Amino acid sequence: MDITDVILRQHDEQRRMFAMLEEWPRDDHEGLAAIWKRLEILLEVHAEAEERYFYPELLRLGTGGADAESVDEEVEDAVKDHNDIRKAVRKVGRCRTGSDAWWTAVVDANVHNSDHMAEEERQDLADFRQRASLELRHEIALQFLRYEAIRWADGITPRDKDPEDYVEGRRTTKASPTAKKAARAAKKAATTAPARAAASKKSSPEAADG
Repeated sequence: MDITDVILRQHDEQRRMFAMLEEWPRDDHEGLAAIWKRLEILLEVHAEAEERYFYPELLRLGTGGADAESVDEEVEDAVKDHNDIRKAVRKVGRCRTGSDAWWTAVVDANVHNSDHMAEEERQDLADFRQRASLELRHEIALQFLRYEAIRWADGITPRDKDPEDYVEGRRTTKASPTAKKAARAAKKAATTAPARAAASKKSSPEAADG
């Protein structure tokens, strides 16, 4: 598994669910409410998982992707986007499902989320792919998906975060337990790969013929 692929797939799911809302019968308020609730949980849990597991490692390794000025700037931007999305989600919750105000709030949430996903894909994910090992990307994906699986049934209580305080509190050059585990996995793979290759060559028809 690769955390950058996991995030991309969930972005596609978010886009699909916003599109589903747009095409749903406008008079089926029960259906609209159910779809929105599922999307709300997806948005909130996804954002929290990124802030817990992905952005701290990005801050440690990244340098700033694409048009980002720095890794600090791209992560601050992402956390600010999450706050804007949370605010839009709360606004939807204050409106009567299917009303004009509700639809306006849903569109506002879609706009904020679409802008965030595009920037994150262009900057954060590209930055991380260039800097992080496959082993680290795998370990983060495991933690990320485990957290989501536990929280997706009922959702979470979303909490806004100050972008600058978030970055300052998580900036470090020290490898996390996740990074250390990934490094051990990479070292093990490197030391066992030659033995596997030799065994494979020895058992191959070509080796037998030789």
